[in-house]
Amino acid sequence: MVSKVAVLQSNYIPWKGYFDIIHDVDLFIFYDDVQYTKNDWRNRNKIVTASGTKWLTIPTGADLNRLICEVRLGSSVWAEKHWKTILQSYRNSGYFNLYKEFFEEVYMGMRWESLSDLNQFLTKHISKEFLGIQARFEDSRTYGASGQKLSRLINLLGKVQADTYVSGPSAKSYIDASMFREAGIILEYKDYVGFDHYVSIIDLLFNCGPDSPYYIWGWRESGMRDSGSAEMPHSTCEPR
Repeated sequence: MVSKVAVLQSNYIPWKGYFDIIHDVDLFIFYDDVQYTKNDWRNRNKIVTASGTKWLTIPTGADLNRLICEVRLGSSVWAEKHWKTILQSYRNSGYFNLYKEFFEEVYMGMRWESLSDLNQFLTKHISKEFLGIQARFEDSRTYGASGQKLSRLINLLGKVQADTYVSGPSAKSYIDASMFREAGIILEYKDYVGFDHYVSIIDLLFNCGPDSPYYIWGWRESGMRDSGSAEMPHSTCEPR
Protein backbone atom coordinates (compact mmCIF):
# COMPACT_ATOMS: atom_id res chain seq x y z
CA MET A 1 0.00 0.00 0.00
CA VAL A 2 1.21 3.51 -0.81
CA SER A 3 0.41 6.26 1.64
CA LYS A 4 -0.28 9.41 -0.37
CA VAL A 5 -1.33 9.64 -4.00
CA ALA A 6 -2.09 12.55 -6.34
CA VAL A 7 -3.79 12.19 -9.71
CA LEU A 8 -3.62 15.07 -12.20
CA GLN A 9 -3.79 15.66 -15.93
CA SER A 10 -0.39 16.40 -17.40
CA ASN A 11 0.31 20.10 -17.93
CA TYR A 12 2.77 21.92 -20.16
CA ILE A 13 5.77 23.16 -18.09
CA PRO A 14 3.48 23.46 -15.00
CA TRP A 15 3.50 26.15 -12.31
CA LYS A 16 5.25 25.55 -8.99
CA GLY A 17 2.06 24.49 -7.18
CA TYR A 18 1.87 21.43 -9.44
CA PHE A 19 5.32 20.36 -8.23
CA ASP A 20 4.35 21.11 -4.64
CA ILE A 21 1.68 18.43 -4.91
CA ILE A 22 4.12 15.96 -6.46
CA HIS A 23 6.57 16.59 -3.62
CA ASP A 24 3.86 15.79 -1.06
CA VAL A 25 3.01 12.32 -2.33
CA ASP A 26 4.53 8.87 -2.63
CA LEU A 27 2.90 8.18 -6.00
CA PHE A 28 1.93 10.69 -8.67
CA ILE A 29 -0.36 9.45 -11.45
CA PHE A 30 -0.72 11.29 -14.75
CA TYR A 31 -4.44 11.23 -15.57
CA ASP A 32 -4.22 11.55 -19.33
CA ASP A 33 -6.90 9.08 -20.43
CA VAL A 34 -9.60 11.70 -19.77
CA GLN A 35 -11.20 14.39 -21.94
CA TYR A 36 -8.83 16.93 -23.49
CA THR A 37 -9.77 20.56 -22.88
CA LYS A 38 -8.41 23.02 -25.42
CA ASN A 39 -6.50 26.13 -24.34
CA ASP A 40 -6.24 24.88 -20.79
CA TRP A 41 -2.99 24.18 -18.91
CA ARG A 42 -2.59 20.98 -20.96
CA ASN A 43 -1.05 22.77 -23.93
CA ARG A 44 -0.04 26.20 -22.67
CA ASN A 45 1.51 28.15 -19.82
CA LYS A 46 2.80 31.61 -19.02
CA ILE A 47 6.35 32.93 -18.76
CA VAL A 48 7.69 36.35 -17.84
CA THR A 49 9.06 38.55 -20.62
CA ALA A 50 10.40 42.09 -20.75
CA SER A 51 6.91 43.29 -21.67
CA GLY A 52 5.04 41.25 -19.06
CA THR A 53 3.63 37.73 -18.91
CA LYS A 54 3.26 35.88 -22.21
CA TRP A 55 1.47 32.67 -23.15
CA LEU A 56 3.45 29.84 -24.70
CA THR A 57 0.81 27.79 -26.51
CA ILE A 58 1.30 24.50 -28.35
CA PRO A 59 -1.06 24.25 -31.35
CA THR A 60 -3.18 21.11 -31.05
CA GLY A 61 -5.95 21.54 -33.62
CA ALA A 62 -9.66 22.13 -33.17
CA ASP A 63 -10.86 18.58 -32.46
CA LEU A 64 -12.24 18.38 -28.93
CA ASN A 65 -13.38 14.77 -29.22
CA ARG A 66 -10.11 13.39 -27.86
CA LEU A 67 -8.52 12.19 -24.68
CA ILE A 68 -5.37 14.02 -23.56
CA CYS A 69 -3.27 10.98 -24.47
CA GLU A 70 -4.72 11.07 -28.00
CA VAL A 71 -3.58 14.61 -28.81
CA ARG A 72 -0.96 14.44 -31.55
CA LEU A 73 1.49 17.21 -32.36
CA GLY A 74 2.15 17.99 -36.00
CA SER A 75 4.76 20.46 -37.19
CA SER A 76 7.55 21.30 -34.74
CA VAL A 77 7.51 25.00 -35.69
CA TRP A 78 5.95 25.78 -32.30
CA ALA A 79 8.97 24.26 -30.49
CA GLU A 80 11.44 26.57 -32.22
CA LYS A 81 9.24 29.58 -31.46
CA HIS A 82 8.91 28.61 -27.80
CA TRP A 83 12.64 28.12 -27.42
CA LYS A 84 13.42 31.49 -29.02
CA THR A 85 10.96 33.21 -26.68
CA ILE A 86 12.40 31.45 -23.63
CA LEU A 87 15.94 32.31 -24.72
CA GLN A 88 15.11 35.99 -25.24
CA SER A 89 13.26 36.21 -21.94
CA TYR A 90 15.67 34.41 -19.62
CA ARG A 91 19.14 34.39 -21.17
CA ASN A 92 20.30 36.99 -18.60
CA SER A 93 18.70 35.28 -15.60
CA GLY A 94 21.11 34.12 -12.92
CA TYR A 95 20.70 30.37 -13.46
CA PHE A 96 19.66 30.14 -17.10
CA ASN A 97 22.90 28.49 -18.19
CA LEU A 98 22.44 25.77 -15.57
CA TYR A 99 19.36 24.47 -17.39
CA LYS A 100 19.94 25.75 -20.93
CA GLU A 101 21.34 22.51 -22.36
CA PHE A 102 18.38 20.44 -21.21
CA PHE A 103 15.67 22.78 -22.46
CA GLU A 104 17.45 23.48 -25.73
CA GLU A 105 17.58 19.73 -26.38
CA VAL A 106 13.87 19.34 -25.55
CA TYR A 107 12.84 22.08 -27.97
CA MET A 108 15.45 21.89 -30.69
CA GLY A 109 16.91 18.38 -30.53
CA MET A 110 13.86 16.20 -29.90
CA ARG A 111 10.72 15.64 -31.97
CA TRP A 112 7.45 15.30 -30.06
CA GLU A 113 4.46 13.56 -31.60
CA SER A 114 2.31 13.33 -28.45
CA LEU A 115 1.32 16.16 -26.09
CA SER A 116 1.07 13.72 -23.21
CA ASP A 117 4.58 12.36 -23.84
CA LEU A 118 6.05 15.87 -23.90
CA ASN A 119 4.25 17.00 -20.75
CA GLN A 120 5.09 13.87 -18.78
CA PHE A 121 8.74 13.92 -19.84
CA LEU A 122 9.22 17.55 -18.79
CA THR A 123 7.41 17.10 -15.48
CA LYS A 124 9.31 13.96 -14.50
CA HIS A 125 12.71 15.37 -15.42
CA ILE A 126 12.16 18.70 -13.66
CA SER A 127 10.85 16.89 -10.58
CA LYS A 128 13.65 14.38 -10.26
CA GLU A 129 16.70 16.13 -11.69
CA PHE A 130 16.10 19.81 -10.84
CA LEU A 131 13.93 19.70 -7.71
CA GLY A 132 15.09 16.43 -6.12
CA ILE A 133 11.55 15.06 -5.71
CA GLN A 134 11.41 11.39 -4.72
CA ALA A 135 7.83 10.55 -5.73
CA ARG A 136 7.18 7.63 -8.07
CA PHE A 137 5.42 8.37 -11.36
CA GLU A 138 2.79 6.26 -13.11
CA ASP A 139 0.30 6.68 -15.97
CA SER A 140 -3.39 6.03 -15.30
CA ARG A 141 -3.61 4.00 -18.52
CA THR A 142 -1.58 1.31 -16.77
CA TYR A 143 -4.45 0.51 -14.40
CA GLY A 144 -7.52 0.47 -16.64
CA ALA A 145 -9.77 2.26 -14.14
CA SER A 146 -13.53 1.94 -14.65
CA GLY A 147 -16.51 4.17 -13.92
CA GLN A 148 -17.33 7.79 -14.65
CA LYS A 149 -15.87 11.01 -13.27
CA LEU A 150 -15.33 10.81 -9.48
CA SER A 151 -16.19 7.10 -9.33
CA ARG A 152 -13.45 6.40 -11.85
CA LEU A 153 -10.91 8.37 -9.82
CA ILE A 154 -11.80 6.46 -6.66
CA ASN A 155 -11.59 3.18 -8.58
CA LEU A 156 -8.10 4.15 -9.71
CA LEU A 157 -7.07 5.01 -6.15
CA GLY A 158 -8.36 1.62 -5.03
CA LYS A 159 -6.25 -0.13 -7.65
CA VAL A 160 -3.05 1.48 -6.29
CA GLN A 161 -4.20 0.91 -2.68
CA ALA A 162 -3.96 4.57 -1.71
CA ASP A 163 -4.87 5.54 1.84
CA THR A 164 -4.66 9.33 1.24
CA TYR A 165 -5.59 11.37 -1.82
CA VAL A 166 -3.97 14.82 -2.17
CA SER A 167 -5.95 17.30 -4.24
CA GLY A 168 -5.65 20.91 -5.32
CA PRO A 169 -8.08 23.33 -3.60
CA SER A 170 -10.11 24.04 -6.75
CA ALA A 171 -11.43 20.47 -6.70
CA LYS A 172 -13.55 21.28 -3.64
CA SER A 173 -16.24 22.57 -6.00
CA TYR A 174 -16.96 19.12 -7.43
CA ILE A 175 -15.51 16.50 -5.05
CA ASP A 176 -17.98 14.57 -2.90
CA ALA A 177 -16.01 13.89 0.28
CA SER A 178 -18.46 11.18 1.36
CA MET A 179 -17.39 8.99 -1.56
CA PHE A 180 -13.83 9.03 -0.28
CA ARG A 181 -14.94 8.21 3.25
CA GLU A 182 -16.96 5.27 1.97
CA ALA A 183 -13.89 4.03 0.08
CA GLY A 184 -11.70 4.36 3.19
CA ILE A 185 -9.50 7.02 1.59
CA ILE A 186 -8.42 10.16 3.46
CA LEU A 187 -9.02 13.33 1.42
CA GLU A 188 -6.38 16.04 1.82
CA TYR A 189 -6.40 19.45 0.14
CA LYS A 190 -3.35 21.55 -0.65
CA ASP A 191 -3.25 25.11 0.67
CA TYR A 192 -1.89 27.56 -1.90
CA VAL A 193 -1.99 30.69 0.26
CA GLY A 194 0.99 32.77 -0.84
CA PHE A 195 1.36 30.99 -4.17
CA ASP A 196 0.68 34.06 -6.29
CA HIS A 197 3.08 33.50 -9.18
CA TYR A 198 0.89 31.90 -11.83
CA VAL A 199 3.66 31.30 -14.33
CA SER A 200 5.60 28.24 -15.42
CA ILE A 201 8.12 26.56 -13.12
CA ILE A 202 10.88 27.58 -15.54
CA ASP A 203 10.61 31.17 -14.30
CA LEU A 204 11.51 29.99 -10.81
CA LEU A 205 14.29 27.68 -12.02
CA PHE A 206 16.02 30.31 -14.13
CA ASN A 207 15.90 32.89 -11.33
CA CYS A 208 16.49 30.72 -8.24
CA GLY A 209 18.39 27.70 -9.53
CA PRO A 210 19.20 25.09 -6.86
CA ASP A 211 17.29 27.17 -4.27
CA SER A 212 14.01 26.62 -6.16
CA PRO A 213 12.73 23.84 -3.84
CA TYR A 214 12.91 26.28 -0.92
CA TYR A 215 10.51 28.64 -2.69
CA ILE A 216 8.05 25.82 -3.38
CA TRP A 217 7.94 23.83 -0.13
CA GLY A 218 11.14 24.40 1.86
CA TRP A 219 10.04 27.75 3.28
CA ARG A 220 6.95 26.10 4.73
CA GLU A 221 8.84 23.21 6.29
CA SER A 222 11.51 25.52 7.70
CA GLY A 223 8.97 27.92 9.20
CA MET A 224 6.94 25.18 10.83
CA ARG A 225 10.06 23.64 12.31
CA ASP A 226 11.47 26.92 13.65
CA SER A 227 8.41 28.77 14.90
CA GLY A 228 5.31 26.71 14.33
CA SER A 229 4.16 28.92 11.47
CA ALA A 230 5.40 29.97 8.08
CA GLU A 231 4.96 32.81 5.62
CA MET A 232 5.81 32.78 1.95
CA PRO A 233 9.30 34.31 1.61
CA HIS A 234 10.11 37.21 -0.68
CA SER A 235 13.48 37.20 -2.38
CA THR A 236 15.20 38.82 -5.33
CA CYS A 237 15.64 35.35 -6.78
CA GLU A 238 11.89 34.77 -6.96
CA PRO A 239 10.09 35.07 -10.31
CA ARG A 240 9.98 38.66 -11.49
